[in-house]
Amino acid sequence: MTGLEGFERFVRDRSSDLLRYGCALTGDGDAAQDLVQEALTRMAERWSKQSFDDPAAYARTVMVRLNVDRYRRLRRETPALETGTRPEGRDPTAGGVHDDWLLPALRYLSANQRTALALRFVEDLEVDEIARRMGCRPGTARSHLSRGLSRLREAWPARNSAGVVEPR
Repeated sequence: MTGLEGFERFVRDRSSDLLRYGCALTGDGDAAQDLVQEALTRMAERWSKQSFDDPAAYARTVMVRLNVDRYRRLRRETPALETGTRPEGRDPTAGGVHDDWLLPALRYLSANQRTALALRFVEDLEVDEIARRMGCRPGTARSHLSRGLSRLREAWPARNSAGVVEPR
């Protein structure tokens, strides 16, 4: 796909997938929209000059890098993040794919844990590739995956024998 028409088709076909990926990375619908928009803006600038073998993979890579930069910036700007009660409500960008507990639970993971989990379960990457994309060692990537999964398991809602969700 080349030219403006090809880019418009790519945006039309892939935006919702990229938005769900952004939600997995950030745990926040607004931040996910920002990631998608910035990634698509950067791609639009290069679309006519560069041939993309897999434009969706390129967009996801850009989103991971932008999210890491976003997290670093937030850490510098906010010396100590306060944790209050768990956020409520369903993220409208999830498109009915996730239970109500997942996106709010993702907000309680570190950015590195969310990134590692998204790379593993959304992109289906192995630990070595996750480490390469995150710019860390495989042992560190395994640690992010393990700790992130552990925190998600803690947030998993208990269900009774009738399948009804009960608060923990």
